[in-house]
Amino acid sequence: MKEINKNPERRDNQVEEVKKMKIGDPLDRSTDHGPQNHKAHLDKLLEYCQMGVKEGATLIYGGKQVQRAGFFFEPTVFTDVQDHMFIAKEESFGPVMIISKFRSGEVDDVLRRANATEYGLASGVFTRDISKALYVSERLNAGTVFVNTYNKTDVAAPFGGFKQSGFGKDLGQEALNEYLKTKAVTIEY
Repeated sequence: MKEINKNPERRDNQVEEVKKMKIGDPLDRSTDHGPQNHKAHLDKLLEYCQMGVKEGATLIYGGKQVQRAGFFFEPTVFTDVQDHMFIAKEESFGPVMIISKFRSGEVDDVLRRANATEYGLASGVFTRDISKALYVSERLNAGTVFVNTYNKTDVAAPFGGFKQSGFGKDLGQEALNEYLKTKAVTIEY
């Protein structure tokens, strides 16, 4: 797999943050990403990244297995991702970030593009404009929207997807509701 890094300052900052991610024991609270759950999934991530490069996306970091025992995969960043590409349409279920460009005045077009996928687990919005962040997060068809961060969760906040990304919620009050039965009893006496 060929890596290309065009080195703009902003991309460098994103890559530096990704490089800081700790890959390791999922039971260690300081770990950012544990191993994939089986070899087939690791192999699927490798194919996913190869497909991204083949279709013309720019791999600026990662895309490889970590050289250690286990099914560990490097955090991966792609840029120049177009909407028709496989990596833009399919969920990787791995530590893969895809970055697509848009013009600053085309927020509704970005929403249309983001919502065109059949999936909706989580999404990220990075902006200095809080009004724009709220506008976009309200309209994204995703179960979780991160603003100016990613993958920061709390046990009190419900987590789960929309569309083909799952049913129900994990964590929070929403998760507890999955264990309850609601019953209505109407009596005339």
